[in-house]
Amino acid sequence: MRAAVENPERSGVALLTRLMTSPWLLAVVVLLSFFWQLGAVPLYDLDEGAFTEATREMLASGNYITPHKDGEPRYDKPVLIYWLQAASAKALGFNEVALRLPSALAATLWVAAVWGFARRHLDREVAVVAGLVLALSLQVSLIAKAAVADAVLNLFIALTFFEIYRYFLDLNPERNRRCVLRAFLWMGLGFLTKGPVAVFFPVVVSLLFFWSERSLRRWAQAAFAPVGWLVFLLVAMPWFVAVYLDDGIGFFRSFFLEHNAGRFGDAMHGHAGFPGYYLVMLPIILLPFTGWFLRLLPGLRAAWSDPLERFLWLWFGTVFVFFSFSGTKLPHYLLYGVTPLFILMAKHRDRLREPWLAFIPPLLFLALLAALPWVVGLAESQADKAHEVAMFEEAGGLLGPAYLGAMLAGLAALIGLLLWSRRPLWQRLILAGVIQTLVVYGILVPRVFAVMQAPVKEAGLLARQLGLPTSVYRTSMPSFSVYRDAITPNRPPLPGELVFLRVDKLEALARDYPELPQELVYQRGPVALVHLGEPSPAETDGE
Repeated sequence: MRAAVENPERSGVALLTRLMTSPWLLAVVVLLSFFWQLGAVPLYDLDEGAFTEATREMLASGNYITPHKDGEPRYDKPVLIYWLQAASAKALGFNEVALRLPSALAATLWVAAVWGFARRHLDREVAVVAGLVLALSLQVSLIAKAAVADAVLNLFIALTFFEIYRYFLDLNPERNRRCVLRAFLWMGLGFLTKGPVAVFFPVVVSLLFFWSERSLRRWAQAAFAPVGWLVFLLVAMPWFVAVYLDDGIGFFRSFFLEHNAGRFGDAMHGHAGFPGYYLVMLPIILLPFTGWFLRLLPGLRAAWSDPLERFLWLWFGTVFVFFSFSGTKLPHYLLYGVTPLFILMAKHRDRLREPWLAFIPPLLFLALLAALPWVVGLAESQADKAHEVAMFEEAGGLLGPAYLGAMLAGLAALIGLLLWSRRPLWQRLILAGVIQTLVVYGILVPRVFAVMQAPVKEAGLLARQLGLPTSVYRTSMPSFSVYRDAITPNRPPLPGELVFLRVDKLEALARDYPELPQELVYQRGPVALVHLGEPSPAETDGE
């Protein structure tokens, strides 16, 4: 009789477990995390604005070789991401969804690659859980919804590493030759996306791994395979030759020396960091799964005896150490090494048994978001720059009772999951990831972008409607040019022009050009549009 009473509960538990490890759930989560709200907010500056303005100018000029931004060559990244965005925009129209779609699709393929690798080398349940953790982690979902190169690059890096491990396992010369060729193919595409980083980490990590296996000869056979390098060159070199013929040596000097070697040696664009920067950023990048990751660390020594786990830890550790010593530090750099963590977390999901370790990070995160209205109020009282004051004033109107109620509801849901002791912790954390995604992209991001980027979009559309010559004054917000649908040079303004600028530059504009009458055409939040008139006859005669 007792067994009969318990059966319905056990059936319910088994049903929920099957649901939590179902590929159908993974597909729903991917749609939610990568595609929901994809075009709901304007492009952000600087990154999305810079990438998409280069894509817009590529489409407008018909020059698909040398990317340009505001009429000047843009040497920051190779060409593949611009080609993907241009193809998407041609198919769907030039809008936020089309420009971000290549990233969302690349992130989806990234999840599929992780699922396929884990299913083959571990099991089906690990594969689904690894995909869920990847799709719901905070930083991955951010780049999946961004019109930048990072999701595409991470796809190719992951594919390269998976081929390296397949090559290690398969001693059949014909099959492992195909692994080598595919690895060079993915490295070539990664090189065409973001440059040497797509080659550096696979080469270094594979060297360390095969050395740990005392198989350096096999590593050398793959690393120096002539046919492999031929595949790499056939993929990557045609564009590099074309850009040299189109633009000379400028791309190579700027991209390789400044944007690659220079980033490691010095901090670029103010992106410096202290030696422990990534110790601080990693827990944020992995939200809400930070505690899950921490539970892996006690088993690190034992993992060395397992070839797969050693390979995965070497992958993460190499990326972590390398960028810890880099002069330029940005959170998304660490994503090159987090794919193996998601697989390890899924494999060892039953090690997570401490509820507070699991739930303190996401609870703290949502508590901080709930406290944002008070943080903004405090920051506004301390702000002394006009554009900061303007943004805080805008934010204050958007962080009212509805915002606070949504954040408190999210906190209550997390507390409910914490107290729901009948389910394994990893399952509750997956549900916490869904809650985090709903809160961040349904509540937080639309408000942040309404404050920071909606005024830039409105100004760009107004300038496009007015159709006047326009310049930028001491301001770097390239999305303005995207929405204006025209190159906007950053130079001294001329009479009769519109001038786009941050509101804290209005006084400087009036001071620098006192002879030109200035009419404020648009002002909202941090930005403004000013129309400059012709100098008065008296001032002209005086000159």
